[in-house]
Amino acid sequence: MIRLYGKVEQRVIDEKMLQDAVEEQGPREEAGKISKEEGITFNEVLQLRLEYKNLSFNNIEKIQGLETLTKLEDLTLYNNRISCMENMDTLKNLTFLSIGNNSVGQLDNVIYLRRFKNLHTLNLAGNPLSKEENYKLFIAAYLSDLVYLDYRLLNEETKGQALAKYQYAIEEIQHNELQSLKATEAEQSQEEELQQHREAFVEDLNGSYLFDSMFAEDPEAQTLGQLPGVAELVQTYLLFIYSIQISVCSLTYIILTFEHKVVDLCVQMFESGLAEQKLREAEVNAFFDGLQEAVREKQQRSAQHVADFEKHRKKRLLDLQWVSDAAQQEAQVNQYREDIQTLRDNSMLLELQLVDQLEEIIKDFERSITDMVGSFIETCRDLENHHHEKIKDIAMATLEKVVKNEVENDLPDDVRALFVDKDTVMNAVSASHDTHLLKIDNREDKLVTRINAWMMALIERIQDEEVWRNRKCISEIQNYTQHLRNQLEEVLHHHG
Repeated sequence: MIRLYGKVEQRVIDEKMLQDAVEEQGPREEAGKISKEEGITFNEVLQLRLEYKNLSFNNIEKIQGLETLTKLEDLTLYNNRISCMENMDTLKNLTFLSIGNNSVGQLDNVIYLRRFKNLHTLNLAGNPLSKEENYKLFIAAYLSDLVYLDYRLLNEETKGQALAKYQYAIEEIQHNELQSLKATEAEQSQEEELQQHREAFVEDLNGSYLFDSMFAEDPEAQTLGQLPGVAELVQTYLLFIYSIQISVCSLTYIILTFEHKVVDLCVQMFESGLAEQKLREAEVNAFFDGLQEAVREKQQRSAQHVADFEKHRKKRLLDLQWVSDAAQQEAQVNQYREDIQTLRDNSMLLELQLVDQLEEIIKDFERSITDMVGSFIETCRDLENHHHEKIKDIAMATLEKVVKNEVENDLPDDVRALFVDKDTVMNAVSASHDTHLLKIDNREDKLVTRINAWMMALIERIQDEEVWRNRKCISEIQNYTQHLRNQLEEVLHHHG
Protein backbone atom coordinates (compact mmCIF):
# COMPACT_ATOMS: atom_id res chain seq x y z
CA MET A 1 0.00 0.00 0.00
CA ILE A 2 3.08 2.29 -0.30
CA ARG A 3 3.88 4.05 -3.58
CA LEU A 4 6.37 6.66 -4.75
CA TYR A 5 5.36 10.29 -5.20
CA GLY A 6 8.18 12.12 -6.91
CA LYS A 7 11.21 11.50 -4.71
CA VAL A 8 9.11 11.14 -1.58
CA GLU A 9 7.64 7.83 -0.47
CA GLN A 10 3.86 8.30 -0.74
CA ARG A 11 1.40 6.53 1.55
CA VAL A 12 -2.32 5.88 1.56
CA ILE A 13 -4.47 5.01 4.56
CA ASP A 14 -5.05 1.26 4.85
CA GLU A 15 -5.99 -1.15 7.63
CA LYS A 16 -2.38 -1.72 8.72
CA MET A 17 -1.76 2.01 9.07
CA LEU A 18 -4.94 2.40 11.13
CA GLN A 19 -3.99 -0.56 13.31
CA ASP A 20 -0.46 0.77 13.89
CA ALA A 21 -1.81 4.24 14.73
CA VAL A 22 -4.45 2.99 17.15
CA GLU A 23 -1.96 0.67 18.88
CA GLU A 24 0.61 3.47 19.23
CA GLN A 25 -1.98 5.87 20.65
CA GLY A 26 -3.68 3.22 22.78
CA PRO A 27 -2.99 1.89 26.29
CA ARG A 28 0.54 0.84 27.29
CA GLU A 29 2.13 -2.10 29.12
CA GLU A 30 -0.21 -4.92 30.19
CA ALA A 31 -3.40 -3.13 29.11
CA GLY A 32 -1.86 -2.50 25.71
CA LYS A 33 -0.79 -6.13 25.40
CA ILE A 34 -4.30 -7.35 26.19
CA SER A 35 -5.79 -4.87 23.74
CA LYS A 36 -3.46 -6.06 21.00
CA GLU A 37 -4.24 -9.73 21.66
CA GLU A 38 -7.99 -9.14 21.60
CA GLY A 39 -7.77 -7.14 18.37
CA ILE A 40 -8.95 -3.66 17.51
CA THR A 41 -12.64 -2.89 17.12
CA PHE A 42 -12.40 0.03 14.72
CA ASN A 43 -16.00 1.14 15.18
CA GLU A 44 -15.21 1.82 18.85
CA VAL A 45 -12.18 4.09 18.22
CA LEU A 46 -12.81 7.69 19.33
CA GLN A 47 -9.50 9.36 18.46
CA LEU A 48 -7.02 8.96 15.60
CA ARG A 49 -3.88 10.95 14.84
CA LEU A 50 -2.01 10.41 11.57
CA GLU A 51 0.41 13.32 11.75
CA TYR A 52 4.01 14.41 11.48
CA LYS A 53 4.82 13.49 15.09
CA ASN A 54 5.16 9.95 13.84
CA LEU A 55 6.95 9.96 10.48
CA SER A 56 5.50 6.55 9.58
CA PHE A 57 2.14 8.30 9.15
CA ASN A 58 3.57 11.14 7.04
CA ASN A 59 3.04 11.79 3.30
CA ILE A 60 -0.60 10.65 3.11
CA GLU A 61 -2.03 11.89 -0.18
CA LYS A 62 -5.69 10.84 -0.04
CA ILE A 63 -8.25 10.45 2.74
CA GLN A 64 -9.69 6.94 2.55
CA GLY A 65 -10.13 3.75 4.52
CA LEU A 66 -11.85 5.41 7.49
CA GLU A 67 -15.31 3.92 6.85
CA THR A 68 -15.23 1.59 9.86
CA LEU A 69 -14.32 4.32 12.38
CA THR A 70 -17.96 5.22 12.88
CA LYS A 71 -17.56 6.54 16.44
CA LEU A 72 -14.48 8.65 15.74
CA GLU A 73 -14.66 12.09 17.36
CA ASP A 74 -11.10 13.39 17.00
CA LEU A 75 -9.17 13.09 13.71
CA THR A 76 -5.73 14.56 13.05
CA LEU A 77 -4.17 14.39 9.58
CA TYR A 78 -1.69 17.20 10.16
CA ASN A 79 1.35 17.71 7.89
CA ASN A 80 0.56 15.35 5.02
CA ARG A 81 -0.06 15.82 1.28
CA ILE A 82 -3.87 15.77 1.26
CA SER A 83 -5.45 18.01 -1.40
CA CYS A 84 -9.15 17.22 -0.88
CA MET A 85 -11.37 16.65 2.15
CA GLU A 86 -13.47 13.62 1.21
CA ASN A 87 -14.41 10.03 2.06
CA MET A 88 -15.35 10.77 5.68
CA ASP A 89 -19.13 10.43 5.35
CA THR A 90 -19.42 7.72 8.02
CA LEU A 91 -17.69 9.82 10.70
CA LYS A 92 -20.99 11.27 11.96
CA ASN A 93 -19.63 11.93 15.46
CA LEU A 94 -16.63 14.01 14.37
CA THR A 95 -16.08 17.02 16.66
CA PHE A 96 -12.40 17.83 16.06
CA LEU A 97 -10.61 17.83 12.69
CA SER A 98 -7.02 18.94 12.19
CA ILE A 99 -5.86 18.84 8.59
CA GLY A 100 -3.36 21.69 8.75
CA ASN A 101 -0.14 21.80 6.69
CA ASN A 102 -1.61 19.88 3.78
CA SER A 103 -2.39 20.80 0.16
CA VAL A 104 -6.11 21.67 0.33
CA GLY A 105 -6.52 24.51 -2.16
CA GLN A 106 -10.23 24.89 -2.95
CA LEU A 107 -12.24 26.98 -0.49
CA ASP A 108 -15.45 25.33 -1.74
CA ASN A 109 -14.12 22.03 -0.39
CA VAL A 110 -15.03 23.33 3.10
CA ILE A 111 -18.71 22.89 2.18
CA TYR A 112 -18.13 19.13 2.39
CA LEU A 113 -17.71 19.53 6.16
CA ARG A 114 -21.30 20.78 6.62
CA ARG A 115 -22.40 17.15 7.02
CA PHE A 116 -20.59 16.94 10.38
CA LYS A 117 -23.20 18.50 12.65
CA ASN A 118 -21.05 18.09 15.80
CA LEU A 119 -17.86 19.62 14.39
CA HIS A 120 -16.73 22.48 16.66
CA THR A 121 -12.96 22.66 16.05
CA LEU A 122 -11.27 22.82 12.64
CA ASN A 123 -7.63 23.41 11.79
CA LEU A 124 -6.78 24.22 8.15
CA ALA A 125 -3.78 26.48 8.78
CA GLY A 126 -0.89 25.93 6.40
CA ASN A 127 -3.09 24.89 3.45
CA PRO A 128 -3.17 26.98 0.25
CA LEU A 129 -6.83 27.87 0.87
CA SER A 130 -5.93 29.56 4.16
CA LYS A 131 -4.35 32.35 2.12
CA GLU A 132 -7.66 33.18 0.39
CA GLU A 133 -8.98 36.68 1.13
CA ASN A 134 -12.35 35.49 2.50
CA TYR A 135 -10.97 32.36 4.16
CA LYS A 136 -12.27 33.04 7.68
CA LEU A 137 -15.62 34.56 6.63
CA PHE A 138 -16.34 31.77 4.15
CA ILE A 139 -15.75 29.07 6.76
CA ALA A 140 -17.68 30.96 9.46
CA ALA A 141 -20.63 31.29 7.07
CA TYR A 142 -20.77 27.73 5.77
CA LEU A 143 -19.86 26.10 9.10
CA SER A 144 -22.05 28.22 11.35
CA ASP A 145 -21.76 25.90 14.38
CA LEU A 146 -17.95 25.92 14.33
CA VAL A 147 -16.43 27.31 17.56
CA TYR A 148 -12.71 27.27 16.82
CA LEU A 149 -10.90 27.79 13.51
CA ASP A 150 -7.14 27.20 13.48
CA TYR A 151 -7.33 27.06 17.30
CA ARG A 152 -8.80 30.55 17.51
CA LEU A 153 -12.30 31.42 18.67
CA LEU A 154 -14.79 32.42 15.98
CA ASN A 155 -16.59 35.27 17.73
CA GLU A 156 -20.15 36.39 17.07
CA GLU A 157 -19.00 39.51 15.21
CA THR A 158 -17.12 37.42 12.67
CA LYS A 159 -20.08 35.07 12.28
CA GLY A 160 -22.41 38.05 11.75
CA GLN A 161 -20.19 39.47 9.02
CA ALA A 162 -19.94 36.07 7.40
CA LEU A 163 -23.71 35.57 7.38
CA ALA A 164 -24.28 39.02 5.86
CA LYS A 165 -21.75 38.38 3.10
CA TYR A 166 -22.94 34.89 2.15
CA GLN A 167 -26.62 35.06 3.15
CA TYR A 168 -28.14 34.20 -0.23
CA ALA A 169 -25.64 31.44 -0.95
CA ILE A 170 -26.28 29.93 2.49
CA GLU A 171 -30.06 30.10 2.04
CA GLU A 172 -29.76 28.33 -1.29
CA ILE A 173 -27.53 25.57 0.06
CA GLN A 174 -29.80 25.13 3.10
CA HIS A 175 -32.78 24.76 0.77
CA ASN A 176 -30.92 22.16 -1.30
CA GLU A 177 -29.81 20.30 1.82
CA LEU A 178 -33.37 20.24 3.12
CA GLN A 179 -34.63 18.80 -0.16
CA SER A 180 -31.85 16.24 -0.15
CA LEU A 181 -32.60 15.33 3.46
CA LYS A 182 -36.28 14.84 2.69
CA ALA A 183 -35.43 12.65 -0.29
CA THR A 184 -32.99 10.61 1.80
CA GLU A 185 -35.48 10.16 4.63
CA ALA A 186 -38.18 9.14 2.17
CA GLU A 187 -35.81 6.63 0.58
CA GLN A 188 -34.81 5.24 3.97
CA SER A 189 -38.43 5.00 5.04
CA GLN A 190 -39.30 3.23 1.80
CA GLU A 191 -36.40 0.79 2.23
CA GLU A 192 -37.37 0.07 5.84
CA GLU A 193 -40.94 -0.56 4.77
CA LEU A 194 -39.80 -2.80 1.92
CA GLN A 195 -37.57 -4.74 4.32
CA GLN A 196 -40.58 -5.27 6.57
CA HIS A 197 -42.50 -6.54 3.55
CA ARG A 198 -39.63 -8.88 2.62
CA GLU A 199 -39.60 -10.31 6.13
CA ALA A 200 -43.33 -10.96 5.75
CA PHE A 201 -42.74 -12.38 2.21
CA VAL A 202 -45.36 -10.04 0.71
CA GLU A 203 -43.29 -7.47 -1.19
CA ASP A 204 -44.97 -6.15 -4.37
CA LEU A 205 -48.41 -7.28 -3.20
CA ASN A 206 -49.55 -3.86 -1.99
CA GLY A 207 -49.91 -2.38 -5.46
CA SER A 208 -50.60 -3.23 -9.10
CA TYR A 209 -47.38 -5.18 -9.70
CA LEU A 210 -49.07 -8.60 -9.84
CA PHE A 211 -51.91 -7.32 -12.03
CA ASP A 212 -49.50 -5.65 -14.45
CA SER A 213 -47.29 -8.72 -14.69
CA MET A 214 -50.27 -11.01 -15.43
CA PHE A 215 -51.51 -8.98 -18.38
CA ALA A 216 -48.12 -7.94 -19.72
CA GLU A 217 -47.40 -11.48 -20.94
CA ASP A 218 -50.97 -12.49 -21.90
CA PRO A 219 -51.35 -12.56 -25.72
CA GLU A 220 -55.09 -13.26 -25.45
CA ALA A 221 -55.91 -10.42 -23.08
CA GLN A 222 -56.77 -7.74 -25.64
CA THR A 223 -58.92 -10.06 -27.71
CA LEU A 224 -60.85 -11.65 -24.86
CA GLY A 225 -61.35 -8.27 -23.28
CA GLN A 226 -63.65 -7.28 -26.11
CA LEU A 227 -66.19 -10.01 -25.40
CA PRO A 228 -69.63 -8.45 -24.88
CA GLY A 229 -70.94 -8.45 -21.33
CA VAL A 230 -67.53 -9.02 -19.77
CA ALA A 231 -67.79 -5.88 -17.65
CA GLU A 232 -70.96 -7.08 -15.91
CA LEU A 233 -69.55 -10.56 -15.47
CA VAL A 234 -66.35 -9.22 -14.01
CA GLN A 235 -68.28 -7.12 -11.52
CA THR A 236 -70.25 -10.21 -10.43
CA TYR A 237 -67.14 -12.34 -10.38
CA LEU A 238 -65.22 -9.91 -8.26
CA LEU A 239 -67.75 -10.20 -5.47
CA PHE A 240 -66.55 -13.74 -4.88
CA ILE A 241 -62.80 -13.67 -5.27
CA TYR A 242 -60.59 -12.89 -2.30
CA SER A 243 -57.00 -12.49 -3.27
CA ILE A 244 -54.58 -12.78 -6.17
CA GLN A 245 -57.31 -13.62 -8.65
CA ILE A 246 -57.45 -12.77 -12.36
CA SER A 247 -59.99 -12.28 -15.18
CA VAL A 248 -60.15 -12.11 -18.96
CA CYS A 249 -61.11 -8.47 -19.53
CA SER A 250 -58.75 -5.90 -20.98
CA LEU A 251 -60.85 -3.11 -22.47
CA THR A 252 -59.67 0.18 -21.02
CA TYR A 253 -62.71 0.94 -18.88
CA ILE A 254 -62.97 -2.68 -17.76
CA ILE A 255 -59.27 -2.87 -16.99
CA LEU A 256 -59.50 0.19 -14.78
CA THR A 257 -62.32 -1.37 -12.76
CA PHE A 258 -60.67 -4.76 -12.65
CA GLU A 259 -57.26 -3.37 -11.76
CA HIS A 260 -58.76 -1.42 -8.88
CA LYS A 261 -60.44 -4.55 -7.56
CA VAL A 262 -57.38 -6.76 -8.04
CA VAL A 263 -55.17 -4.24 -6.28
CA ASP A 264 -57.65 -4.08 -3.39
CA LEU A 265 -57.62 -7.85 -3.14
CA CYS A 266 -53.83 -8.03 -3.32
CA VAL A 267 -53.68 -5.50 -0.52
CA GLN A 268 -55.92 -7.79 1.54
CA MET A 269 -53.45 -10.60 0.99
CA PHE A 270 -50.59 -8.21 1.71
CA GLU A 271 -52.13 -7.23 5.05
CA SER A 272 -52.85 -10.88 5.78
CA GLY A 273 -49.16 -11.62 5.14
CA LEU A 274 -48.10 -8.90 7.56
CA ALA A 275 -50.46 -10.34 10.17
CA GLU A 276 -49.02 -13.82 9.57
CA GLN A 277 -45.52 -12.40 10.03
CA LYS A 278 -46.52 -11.02 13.42
CA LEU A 279 -47.91 -14.42 14.38
CA ARG A 280 -44.65 -16.09 13.29
CA GLU A 281 -42.66 -13.52 15.24
CA ALA A 282 -44.78 -14.13 18.33
CA GLU A 283 -44.31 -17.88 17.91
CA VAL A 284 -40.52 -17.46 17.61
CA ASN A 285 -40.40 -15.20 20.68
CA ALA A 286 -42.49 -17.66 22.69
CA PHE A 287 -40.17 -20.47 21.63
CA PHE A 288 -37.01 -18.66 22.73
CA ASP A 289 -38.66 -17.66 26.00
CA GLY A 290 -39.46 -21.31 26.67
CA LEU A 291 -35.97 -22.37 25.61
CA GLN A 292 -34.27 -19.89 27.91
CA GLU A 293 -36.53 -20.80 30.82
CA ALA A 294 -35.69 -24.50 30.43
CA VAL A 295 -31.95 -23.76 30.32
CA ARG A 296 -32.22 -21.39 33.27
CA GLU A 297 -34.05 -23.98 35.38
CA LYS A 298 -31.45 -26.64 34.58
CA GLN A 299 -28.58 -24.27 35.37
CA GLN A 300 -30.10 -23.46 38.76
CA ARG A 301 -30.50 -27.13 39.66
CA SER A 302 -26.98 -27.94 38.45
CA ALA A 303 -25.55 -24.98 40.36
CA GLN A 304 -27.28 -26.21 43.51
CA HIS A 305 -25.59 -29.62 43.17
CA VAL A 306 -22.21 -27.93 42.85
CA ALA A 307 -22.92 -25.57 45.76
CA ASP A 308 -23.89 -28.50 47.99
CA PHE A 309 -20.65 -30.27 47.11
CA GLU A 310 -18.50 -27.15 47.50
CA LYS A 311 -19.96 -26.45 50.93
CA HIS A 312 -17.98 -29.35 52.46
CA ARG A 313 -15.19 -29.86 49.89
CA LYS A 314 -12.39 -27.91 51.60
CA LYS A 315 -13.14 -29.38 55.03
CA ARG A 316 -13.18 -32.93 53.66
CA LEU A 317 -9.83 -32.44 51.92
CA LEU A 318 -8.38 -30.94 55.10
CA ASP A 319 -9.72 -33.82 57.20
CA LEU A 320 -8.03 -36.31 54.87
CA GLN A 321 -4.64 -34.80 55.68
CA TRP A 322 -5.13 -35.41 59.42
CA VAL A 323 -6.38 -38.99 59.27
CA SER A 324 -3.71 -41.31 60.62
CA ASP A 325 -5.56 -44.58 60.22
CA ALA A 326 -4.91 -45.97 56.73
CA ALA A 327 -8.18 -47.90 56.53
CA GLN A 328 -10.20 -44.87 57.61
CA GLN A 329 -8.39 -42.66 55.11
CA GLU A 330 -9.00 -45.12 52.30
CA ALA A 331 -12.69 -45.24 53.16
CA GLN A 332 -12.93 -41.43 53.13
CA VAL A 333 -11.02 -41.23 49.83
CA ASN A 334 -13.28 -43.81 48.22
CA GLN A 335 -16.35 -41.98 49.50
CA TYR A 336 -15.00 -38.67 48.15
CA ARG A 337 -14.37 -40.24 44.75
CA GLU A 338 -17.86 -41.68 44.73
CA ASP A 339 -19.29 -38.27 45.60
CA ILE A 340 -17.36 -36.70 42.71
CA GLN A 341 -18.72 -39.36 40.36
CA THR A 342 -22.23 -38.83 41.73
CA LEU A 343 -21.90 -35.09 41.16
CA ARG A 344 -20.76 -35.74 37.60
CA ASP A 345 -23.55 -38.25 36.96
CA ASN A 346 -26.22 -35.92 38.36
CA SER A 347 -24.93 -33.02 36.29
CA MET A 348 -24.85 -35.18 33.16
CA LEU A 349 -28.35 -36.46 33.90
CA LEU A 350 -29.67 -32.91 34.19
CA GLU A 351 -28.00 -32.04 30.90
CA LEU A 352 -29.44 -35.11 29.15
CA GLN A 353 -32.90 -34.31 30.50
CA LEU A 354 -32.53 -30.75 29.22
CA VAL A 355 -31.41 -31.99 25.80
CA ASP A 356 -34.50 -34.21 25.56
CA GLN A 357 -36.71 -31.36 26.72
CA LEU A 358 -35.21 -28.91 24.23
CA GLU A 359 -35.46 -31.41 21.38
CA GLU A 360 -39.18 -31.74 22.08
CA ILE A 361 -39.58 -27.95 22.30
CA ILE A 362 -37.78 -27.55 18.95
CA LYS A 363 -39.93 -30.23 17.31
CA ASP A 364 -43.13 -28.62 18.61
CA PHE A 365 -41.94 -25.26 17.34
CA GLU A 366 -41.08 -26.69 13.92
CA ARG A 367 -44.50 -28.34 13.67
CA SER A 368 -46.23 -25.12 14.68
CA ILE A 369 -44.36 -23.03 12.10
CA THR A 370 -44.91 -25.68 9.41
CA ASP A 371 -48.65 -25.72 10.14
CA MET A 372 -48.80 -21.93 9.94
CA VAL A 373 -47.02 -21.91 6.57
CA GLY A 374 -49.10 -24.81 5.26
CA SER A 375 -52.36 -23.15 6.28
CA PHE A 376 -51.37 -19.93 4.56
CA ILE A 377 -50.45 -21.69 1.30
CA GLU A 378 -53.55 -23.91 1.39
CA THR A 379 -55.72 -20.80 1.63
CA CYS A 380 -54.01 -19.43 -1.47
CA ARG A 381 -54.63 -22.71 -3.30
CA ASP A 382 -58.33 -22.74 -2.36
CA LEU A 383 -58.71 -19.20 -3.64
CA GLU A 384 -56.99 -20.14 -6.86
CA ASN A 385 -59.34 -23.11 -7.42
CA HIS A 386 -62.33 -20.89 -6.73
CA HIS A 387 -60.99 -18.42 -9.25
CA HIS A 388 -60.69 -21.11 -11.93
CA GLU A 389 -64.34 -22.08 -11.54
CA LYS A 390 -65.48 -18.47 -11.83
CA ILE A 391 -63.40 -17.97 -14.98
CA LYS A 392 -65.17 -20.92 -16.62
CA ASP A 393 -68.53 -19.43 -15.64
CA ILE A 394 -67.57 -16.15 -17.31
CA ALA A 395 -66.48 -17.93 -20.49
CA MET A 396 -69.65 -20.02 -20.74
CA ALA A 397 -71.96 -17.08 -20.06
CA THR A 398 -70.26 -15.05 -22.78
CA LEU A 399 -70.41 -17.96 -25.21
CA GLU A 400 -74.15 -18.44 -24.63
CA LYS A 401 -74.81 -14.80 -25.51
CA VAL A 402 -72.94 -15.20 -28.76
CA VAL A 403 -74.76 -18.42 -29.66
CA LYS A 404 -78.15 -16.80 -28.97
CA ASN A 405 -77.18 -13.78 -31.05
CA GLU A 406 -77.73 -11.51 -28.05
CA VAL A 407 -74.66 -9.42 -28.74
CA GLU A 408 -75.79 -5.84 -29.19
CA ASN A 409 -72.72 -4.53 -31.06
CA ASP A 410 -70.76 -6.05 -33.92
CA LEU A 411 -67.77 -7.99 -32.75
CA PRO A 412 -64.29 -7.11 -34.05
CA ASP A 413 -62.91 -9.64 -36.50
CA ASP A 414 -60.32 -11.03 -34.09
CA VAL A 415 -63.01 -11.58 -31.44
CA ARG A 416 -65.48 -13.11 -33.92
CA ALA A 417 -62.78 -15.56 -34.98
CA LEU A 418 -62.93 -17.06 -31.49
CA PHE A 419 -66.54 -18.15 -31.99
CA VAL A 420 -66.00 -20.60 -34.79
CA ASP A 421 -66.76 -23.26 -32.20
CA LYS A 422 -66.78 -23.83 -28.47
CA ASP A 423 -63.30 -25.38 -28.41
CA THR A 424 -61.74 -22.28 -29.95
CA VAL A 425 -63.28 -20.01 -27.33
CA MET A 426 -62.38 -22.29 -24.44
CA ASN A 427 -58.84 -22.76 -25.74
CA ALA A 428 -58.36 -19.00 -25.82
CA VAL A 429 -59.81 -18.64 -22.34
CA SER A 430 -57.65 -21.50 -21.06
CA ALA A 431 -54.53 -20.04 -22.65
CA SER A 432 -55.20 -16.69 -21.01
CA HIS A 433 -55.96 -18.36 -17.71
CA ASP A 434 -52.82 -20.49 -17.91
CA THR A 435 -50.72 -17.38 -18.44
CA HIS A 436 -52.26 -15.70 -15.43
CA LEU A 437 -52.13 -18.88 -13.40
CA LEU A 438 -48.43 -19.25 -14.11
CA LYS A 439 -47.81 -15.82 -12.64
CA ILE A 440 -49.79 -16.76 -9.54
CA ASP A 441 -47.98 -20.09 -9.25
CA ASN A 442 -44.63 -18.40 -9.59
CA ARG A 443 -45.55 -15.94 -6.85
CA GLU A 444 -46.73 -18.76 -4.63
CA ASP A 445 -43.59 -20.78 -5.36
CA LYS A 446 -41.51 -17.77 -4.43
CA LEU A 447 -43.50 -17.37 -1.23
CA VAL A 448 -43.26 -21.06 -0.30
CA THR A 449 -39.56 -21.26 -1.12
CA ARG A 450 -38.67 -18.22 0.92
CA ILE A 451 -40.81 -19.15 3.92
CA ASN A 452 -39.41 -22.68 3.94
CA ALA A 453 -35.86 -21.36 3.56
CA TRP A 454 -36.46 -19.00 6.47
CA MET A 455 -37.91 -21.80 8.59
CA MET A 456 -35.09 -24.24 7.77
CA ALA A 457 -32.41 -21.62 8.47
CA LEU A 458 -34.03 -20.75 11.79
CA ILE A 459 -34.34 -24.38 12.89
CA GLU A 460 -30.77 -25.09 11.78
CA ARG A 461 -29.48 -22.11 13.75
CA ILE A 462 -31.42 -23.20 16.83
CA GLN A 463 -30.07 -26.74 16.55
CA ASP A 464 -26.49 -25.55 16.00
CA GLU A 465 -26.69 -23.28 19.04
CA GLU A 466 -28.12 -26.11 21.12
CA VAL A 467 -25.32 -28.48 20.05
CA TRP A 468 -22.75 -25.82 20.98
CA ARG A 469 -24.43 -25.20 24.35
CA ASN A 470 -24.60 -28.92 25.08
CA ARG A 471 -20.94 -29.54 24.22
CA LYS A 472 -19.85 -26.54 26.27
CA CYS A 473 -21.86 -27.73 29.25
CA ILE A 474 -20.48 -31.28 29.05
CA SER A 475 -16.96 -29.90 28.77
CA GLU A 476 -17.51 -27.75 31.86
CA ILE A 477 -18.80 -30.75 33.82
CA GLN A 478 -15.82 -32.87 32.74
CA ASN A 479 -13.32 -30.12 33.53
CA TYR A 480 -14.81 -29.40 36.95
CA THR A 481 -14.98 -33.01 38.07
CA GLN A 482 -11.47 -33.66 36.75
CA HIS A 483 -10.31 -30.62 38.73
CA LEU A 484 -11.83 -32.16 41.86
CA ARG A 485 -10.04 -35.46 41.20
CA ASN A 486 -6.74 -33.67 40.62
CA GLN A 487 -7.14 -31.81 43.91
CA LEU A 488 -7.76 -35.08 45.70
CA GLU A 489 -4.70 -36.73 44.15
CA GLU A 490 -2.57 -33.72 45.05
CA VAL A 491 -3.67 -33.89 48.69
CA LEU A 492 -2.97 -37.63 48.80
CA HIS A 493 0.43 -37.12 47.19
CA HIS A 494 1.52 -34.54 49.75
CA HIS A 495 0.04 -36.52 52.63
CA GLY A 496 1.75 -39.67 51.51
